[in-house]
Amino acid sequence: MMEHLLLFVALAVGFYMAWNIGANDVANAFGTSVGSGALTFRRALLLAAIFEFSGAFFVGSHVANTIRGEIIQPVLFQASPMDFAVGMLAALVVASLWLHLATYFGQPVSTTHAIIGAVIGFGVVAHGPDSIQWYKLIRIAASWFVSPLAGALLGYLLYSLIRKTVLASRRPIESAKVAVPIGVAAVVLILVYSILNETLPRLAGARMPSGLPLPALALGASVIIAAGAGWLGRRLTRRRTYVVKDMADEFRVVERWFGRLQIITACYIAFAHGANDVANAIAPIAGILNAVQGKMTETTTIPAWILAFGGLGIVIGLATYGHKVIEAVGRKITEVTPTRGFAAEFGTATTVLVCSLMGLPISTTFVLVGAVMGVGFARGFGAIDLKVVRRIFMSWVITIPVSALLAALIYFVLKHTLALT
Repeated sequence: MMEHLLLFVALAVGFYMAWNIGANDVANAFGTSVGSGALTFRRALLLAAIFEFSGAFFVGSHVANTIRGEIIQPVLFQASPMDFAVGMLAALVVASLWLHLATYFGQPVSTTHAIIGAVIGFGVVAHGPDSIQWYKLIRIAASWFVSPLAGALLGYLLYSLIRKTVLASRRPIESAKVAVPIGVAAVVLILVYSILNETLPRLAGARMPSGLPLPALALGASVIIAAGAGWLGRRLTRRRTYVVKDMADEFRVVERWFGRLQIITACYIAFAHGANDVANAIAPIAGILNAVQGKMTETTTIPAWILAFGGLGIVIGLATYGHKVIEAVGRKITEVTPTRGFAAEFGTATTVLVCSLMGLPISTTFVLVGAVMGVGFARGFGAIDLKVVRRIFMSWVITIPVSALLAALIYFVLKHTLALT
């Protein structure tokens, strides 16, 4: 009876956690799109509903397994699996409340830092510091520093390339008609390959009957679909003709085209975010489910219904409360135009998706701010509002210790209240 009650409470709190992720982190992911005027909030919500859910459902299990079984050692709870369940519930409660508080004040924080700090906190109280797999945690922590630098580098390089080949060309509109279809094809290629590479093994086993490796099949199909998308984009751009009076008119047309491309990168970043951050809500639920079933192992298959459950919660969070955080990243760090927004989003999404496939739980907020800063540096150091960046960074610094301490306290209280042995 107690086991089923804990699972029911975990589902409720996990949904609340997913709701908080949607309210805080998804808003950050779409901040550059809405901030540049490429998307209205309602359209951003619709795209988030589709692509956040897709990323969570198709690719979200990698990071979920990392959080559930690679920070603390589940085998230590083999004799008392309900201790593990209570600890994961405490981590969910703390991370959810911390994120809700941050969202209320319009402050973007890292959901990843919150849940990992909370898991560490209850693990130390339950079985001491030795229960933490520090070497794996160091790998995760290293990715927190590398990922925003990677996002910044990609954002800087991509925007610098756009400035050189499009904005600084003699005929910016004609250059944009070449660049935009290439951008469309690149995004479609990555999205399709990510989905096919995850779903084909489930449908056909390790190899096709012909012996063709499934990754090669996924890549081939992705290239064909991406080429078709690029060709269609090229056809659409060629059909448009514009009467311009001066270079200012040309730049307005170019930004309009990149605004349309930015809608596609918004879908890309939503997919990548769902793939990584849904784990922050569903990994504890999966851990509690495993504890109830007595399966205290490091890795396990995350049920599809849990992935779908988390994706739905994220979408509802964005719909009901996400508007508070959009402005912090979308408009305050640096002035965002569609060309800048495209560079920042592509850099962010690519970094997050690669880390997701590697099973690394990282902060989408962290990477996005890095990418936006990279674009700002491409425009000149003075384009960055360092006060906003400093405020965001400080919120990240305090998240882990606060989450760890609160989770340890709540775990201690719950364990003794429920009289677990």
